[in-house]
Amino acid sequence: MRRWAAIISRVPHPQPEITVAAIAQSEGRFLVVEERINQRLVFNQPAGHVERGESLLSAIVREVREETAWRFEAQSLVGVYLWRSPQSGVTTMRFAFSGTVDDHRAAQPLDHGIIATHWLSEAELRQREQQLRSPLVLRCIEDYLDGKCQPLAPVAHLDLQTATAIPAVAV
Repeated sequence: MRRWAAIISRVPHPQPEITVAAIAQSEGRFLVVEERINQRLVFNQPAGHVERGESLLSAIVREVREETAWRFEAQSLVGVYLWRSPQSGVTTMRFAFSGTVDDHRAAQPLDHGIIATHWLSEAELRQREQQLRSPLVLRCIEDYLDGKCQPLAPVAHLDLQTATAIPAVAV
């Protein structure tokens, strides 16, 4: 048995995809995007992959602007989540940030695949649960509403290479 453990420990485990997501709330409604993924319309927070050489905070500001035309200012870290897609088997590590939006550029084209942006209440999102991109959408909102916000300082310097050092909650 010890021999198998040594072999298994040497098998490379694929690194999770590092993503960021924004939770912006105004008057009881959350900013979400409606996007087409694999021929299916789904709802998600403004979110996306961290690019090489980019910090998590830079990535979330960029992603929100590209997907919604709003400028996002992160105020806290809601949580770090680890989720494996049952369809693709891909593991994602999501850093969810709460913050505010302003400076909307209505004429700006939205990122490829984004159909529209919406401001939806928690109840409206629950009604669309089967249309959510992943269970992370509601989990992040639940944690935000439960006040599970942490300071930005511990993650402000993290990037694609260093992000996996942070413990995540498995969803």
